[in-house]
Amino acid sequence: MTKYMVPLLLLLIASPDLGWAASADSSGAADKMERGKELTFARGKGNCLACHYVAGGEMAGNIAPPLVMMKVRYPDRMKLRAQIWDASTLISTTTMPPFGRHKILTEEEIDLVVDFVLTL
Repeated sequence: MTKYMVPLLLLLIASPDLGWAASADSSGAADKMERGKELTFARGKGNCLACHYVAGGEMAGNIAPPLVMMKVRYPDRMKLRAQIWDASTLISTTTMPPFGRHKILTEEEIDLVVDFVLTL
């Protein structure tokens, strides 16, 4: 268990269900969430599992914070998007790839990943 997991797990236990799970009330929304999940897990694209624990992922990394309680950690969607687009603008020593700046993900793909990650 990493140093990030204990405080986040305690927060999970202490927090009531706030109903922030993704609402997939239409097949279009469900398809977008599935595409976002696929990009997040894909080794050739998001590859978030290389460094982060993500629920439902296999062989998750533990060198970066687990992707849990993301709506609490990033209530402003645009801040999370900026972090994924180029984390080095906020943390100069980060090892997180600049997915937008290096064109690893398209703008649409970044939006799909952000939308999925906010459901975690």
